[in-house]
Amino acid sequence: MWWLTPSRSNLASNIPEITIIGGGLAGCEAAWQIAQRGGRVTLHEMKPVRFSQAHESPQLAELVCSNSLRAADISSAVGLLKEEMRRLGSLIMAAADQTQVPAGRALAVDRDLFARFITEKIENHPAITVVREEVTELPQPGKWPVILASGPLTSSLLAASLAQLTGEEHLAFYDAIAPIVAVESLDMSIVYRASRYDDGPGDYLNCPLNRDEYAAFIEGLRNADKVPLKEFEEQKYFEGCLPIEVMMERGENTLRFGPMKPVGLPDPRTGRDPYAVVQLRMEKRDGLFYNMVGFQTKLTYGAQQSVFRLIPGMAQAEFTRLGSIHRNTFVCGPKVLLPSLQVKNRPDLLLAGQLTGVEGYVESTAMGLLAGINAVRLANGQAPLVLPVNTALGALLGHLTQTEPKHFQPSNINFGLFPAWETKLPKKLRGQHRAQTALAALKQFCDAENLEPA
Repeated sequence: MWWLTPSRSNLASNIPEITIIGGGLAGCEAAWQIAQRGGRVTLHEMKPVRFSQAHESPQLAELVCSNSLRAADISSAVGLLKEEMRRLGSLIMAAADQTQVPAGRALAVDRDLFARFITEKIENHPAITVVREEVTELPQPGKWPVILASGPLTSSLLAASLAQLTGEEHLAFYDAIAPIVAVESLDMSIVYRASRYDDGPGDYLNCPLNRDEYAAFIEGLRNADKVPLKEFEEQKYFEGCLPIEVMMERGENTLRFGPMKPVGLPDPRTGRDPYAVVQLRMEKRDGLFYNMVGFQTKLTYGAQQSVFRLIPGMAQAEFTRLGSIHRNTFVCGPKVLLPSLQVKNRPDLLLAGQLTGVEGYVESTAMGLLAGINAVRLANGQAPLVLPVNTALGALLGHLTQTEPKHFQPSNINFGLFPAWETKLPKKLRGQHRAQTALAALKQFCDAENLEPA
């Protein structure tokens, strides 16, 4: 299999030695790409010496906000991005495919098995050395490239070092974490199993609400205590991951058209779609714990327990993790980055992960994959690669580096980042056509550049 590692005897003494700061998804993916392509890596990870406010496991590649990598179908933008990464030999995608849990049309994983798989692959690779220590400033320029993949929770000292280098004040927004509930505490006479629009038992647990129950929930949410922002903080949330109380403030029915959308989830007791629904997604393969889908929040812990127990079927809910919110840091990509992910005024330094201005697990990993490939190419005296804009990888890079800086905001992959259509197609065929075009373009590019899977 492609993830089998080379023996130490194949490692020459003069091969590139590349430093990576950060052992999250992007850092691990970059390390794998480099090591599998003939380089050596020293990977710095501050856990368990120091934990951020959102991390709790010493494992590498710890998932924090959710265990979902979103849509699996390659006719979706994120599904296509995952397939492109698979074709380039992504370690993270191999881990996800090996540790997935049922999640309907999405790819979700058992986060413990997922992190363990990646940690073992990285720590056991003969060309990778993992150093457990905190890095507080950027290394000085040297012979070999450096990859900064410290993630959205980059420490203030390291972020300040990066800001000093780029000459641009780093930006920040806030990302929230959804609660996890024990299945045995749910009332299964109310909760039912179904995936949206699917026949059969389905992969999600669903808590249905009628109009009155929804109104009571909204009222409880409106009056609940929130964790206040600190004096130095600014409320600047990512639109794709808004706290539920922020969504509610935009209108009483906003949640019914968002995470509590009931369409395609008929209640077996009535045969009809409920007025609103809360979906729960399996967190671990043993099926004992489920994640409240889309219920990221900044409510206080006490308020979360009170308000979420207003949801039918959750009156006695036991929470193994409550929601929280944390600060995310990223650079203004169009001002700071080249299309190769090199920093403009220090080309030996590459950025990867959410720090670049992408949003989401898959997108962060994709930037690690590209940074790893380009770092080892630069170290070997080769030109860095920039993928075609009609691929998902290339479209994401285009967003990071070609967007008008004053309009730049973090983004997930979406088909709106791709080049405009040359000819109009029926809506139901567009995703499939995008995927076919992108995968053909990726193959042609890889063939021309002799780029093999890692």
